[in-house]
Amino acid sequence: MYSKELTKGTLQPIILKLISSNGKMYGYEITQQAKKITSGKIDISEGALYPILHKLEAKGVLTTEKVFIGKRVRKYYKVTKEGKEMVSEVTREIHDFIDTLGIIFNSETQNT
Repeated sequence: MYSKELTKGTLQPIILKLISSNGKMYGYEITQQAKKITSGKIDISEGALYPILHKLEAKGVLTTEKVFIGKRVRKYYKVTKEGKEMVSEVTREIHDFIDTLGIIFNSETQNT
């Protein structure tokens, strides 16, 4: 599992990408999907997840839908039309960032 310091800046893009790719997701499902597709390397805690979801909802990037399952309510998050543009932007930015990290960490010679 990666350290919280390493993943902190990428949680919002990860969450947006997962929701966008799956149509709609609820909180626990997001954490489990991230863990599953990364073989446990990325573990999103509820304490990190829900503030991000609430912030994105307040910005109009996500919308919610409540579904009643028995006596429980499950809150599904879905990317809005405006949010899809943000998903594209953060995806491009993440790819560029990964490329830039590759330049730094794959370089055999360092200028001093």
